[in-house]
Amino acid sequence: MTMNEIPVLYSFRRCPYAIRARMALKMSGIEVELREVSLSDKPAKMLKSSPKGTVPVLVFANGIVIDESLDIMIWALEQSDPDCWLPDNPAEQTENDHLIELCDSEFKQQLDGYKYADAKSGESMESYRTAAEKYLRYIEKKLTDHRYLINERINIADVAIFPFIRQFAYVDKDWFDQAGYKKLQTWLDNFLHAPLFSEVMMKYSCWTEDSKVQYF
Repeated sequence: MTMNEIPVLYSFRRCPYAIRARMALKMSGIEVELREVSLSDKPAKMLKSSPKGTVPVLVFANGIVIDESLDIMIWALEQSDPDCWLPDNPAEQTENDHLIELCDSEFKQQLDGYKYADAKSGESMESYRTAAEKYLRYIEKKLTDHRYLINERINIADVAIFPFIRQFAYVDKDWFDQAGYKKLQTWLDNFLHAPLFSEVMMKYSCWTEDSKVQYF
């Protein structure tokens, strides 16, 4: 890939969707021009490429755009998958898909409620947290059977789900630490202390038209 072919990644450092995309890109060794954005002031170039206005957005020199985080992960890993995150059989594929789907639908809705609950919503933080615990218990059981969600090695489901569990844990870290999800806590800590996570969480200044190019 030449310099002219390096894709542009619009990202927001703390967004769990963007985190998982950056982790896959970094693992695959694919260099991108990283454009850190402010979600309250989204760049016109990003919105032109992806009018829905969410991150991450991966834009190629030929005009092709990938604006779903899971699709970015899969594309990156299909180029290079040194640690074999992609499933290598239909059963693993089905299990990965199921775990990610549950995370991105029901659990994400409950997580948002837990983070942003207020009096107007009619639901308490605790009620959203209780609903979310169904997924936490499911994950805890998976991790009782083996070190990672599918087997003894990291799969794409682990990486896709980890940023959302991280976000959930830090809404009320004291509660999470004493909640009894021992396997889940160990799994989470393994990712939090991994060099890969430290690399993808480096801080970048917000991108403007006049910004110096920053590569990731």
